[in-house]
Amino acid sequence: MEAKNADLSALRIDRNAPPAGARGGPPRWLLIATPAVLIVAVGVILAARGLGGAIPVRLTPAVLVSPSQANVLASASGYVVAQRKAAVASKATGRLVYLGVVEGDRVKKGQILARVEDGDVRAQLAQAQANLALGNADLHDAQTSFERQKSLLATNLSTQEAYDAADARLRRVTATIAVAQAGVDAAQVAVENTIIRAPFDGTVLTKTADVGEVVSPLTGGALSKSAVVTLADLGSLEVEVDVSESSLEQVSVGAPCEIVLDAYPDVRYPGTVAKIVPTADRAKATVQVKVAFRHYDAKVLPEMSAKVHFLPRAEPAVRADTQAVITVPAAAVAERDGHSVVYTVNGDRAVEVPVTVGRRLGGVVAILQGLAAGTPVIDSLDARVRRGVKVKVS
Repeated sequence: MEAKNADLSALRIDRNAPPAGARGGPPRWLLIATPAVLIVAVGVILAARGLGGAIPVRLTPAVLVSPSQANVLASASGYVVAQRKAAVASKATGRLVYLGVVEGDRVKKGQILARVEDGDVRAQLAQAQANLALGNADLHDAQTSFERQKSLLATNLSTQEAYDAADARLRRVTATIAVAQAGVDAAQVAVENTIIRAPFDGTVLTKTADVGEVVSPLTGGALSKSAVVTLADLGSLEVEVDVSESSLEQVSVGAPCEIVLDAYPDVRYPGTVAKIVPTADRAKATVQVKVAFRHYDAKVLPEMSAKVHFLPRAEPAVRADTQAVITVPAAAVAERDGHSVVYTVNGDRAVEVPVTVGRRLGGVVAILQGLAAGTPVIDSLDARVRRGVKVKVS
């Protein structure tokens, strides 16, 4: 009953009341926009705290570059190859009884490298020499008999038949001696074939057989070896590279080159194009080019990997500055207080490094002093980058 008697007039909506914004309270759009503005402001503050006012920078390493690299027409990779190289083997089959060289030994032409057992061929030589001696002994008797018959025939004390028989015997003995001499020569050749000599002046690269192993001119079984040692003339080294057909137009015989060995990337060897092999590899679409060294040292060895940079003919074949230099991008060098500097990063701070710059090579600058190869430097500088400024590597 009390609910029925309650005054319901308090729940009536007053249609004539002014809107909420007109009562002096904040507008509805402001209530909605304020949280969004706060969120954006907090984000900006957090981002600023994250950067800490740091300047975004990028790093690039100082690299070794050849002075002539800016003029390279084409590049190709290949290997150092000796143009005079031989796998030295025995002409006779037998057991190796002597080996007088090891890898790295230098030998002269005709020097004895190894010997194969020669007992059988020396016995044949002795037999041939004995036959020759027997023939010489018969020759003396045949000559004496012939001269006697000749004198007797002149005085009519002998017959023509006896004279002809003595003459025929002398001719047979002479022919027998020639046959015996040929046998001696053949036996001597057989003995010589058991001796393995160096065919030219060179260096022993590999040793493929040892004393006690059977060697033969052709490998006839799993236990026989053909080559005993491998020789190379280290004065005939060249680099053989495969040049792409699309780059072949940039290569010509006699043109200067720069050779870089993978084993010694800091050293540049001057060279020239010696020969362009007149055939192409259809599978690789390349043409083999042989590049000769103008000069090289003992560090260059056969089968080393190498890269060849082909230079224009206007480029001197031998430069005074063929050694590689340290380079950085030109934008990484700035002038501070009258000195050339680059900047490295230590933690989150820029560190100023004074340097001595050389000439410009394309888009990079040579650094003569003050910087080591591989040191990361800021690749592009502006007025904001100073000593000790806070940076962030991106």
